[in-house]
Amino acid sequence: MQYLLLIYDDEKRWAKGYDEAEMKEYGVFGEEFKKQIVSGKALQPTRAATTVRTREGKRLTTDGPFAETKEHLSGFYLVEAKDKDDALRIAARIPAAKYGSIEVRPLMKFD
Repeated sequence: MQYLLLIYDDEKRWAKGYDEAEMKEYGVFGEEFKKQIVSGKALQPTRAATTVRTREGKRLTTDGPFAETKEHLSGFYLVEAKDKDDALRIAARIPAAKYGSIEVRPLMKFD
């Protein structure tokens, strides 16, 4: 089963650049789970985001995310896991879990 592991982090931690030690941890994580990681990417800061809504047939756009929160969606991994427990085990090993949170969400199947 596939799970999306959504990484929420305080983007202020990265405002001055990437921490070399943490980036090495991501390399170790990627190597450890390379057979289970289908895809994964880091996202640009929320200031680069635009939120889109359609109301009464009109497109409305807002700069940045809608929610006021300290933690923002900063990246994701799409993984193949045996079950939810396996997905949770993988999520706990993502380096950002030490500073932020990881949302584990199963993908819907449309068979």
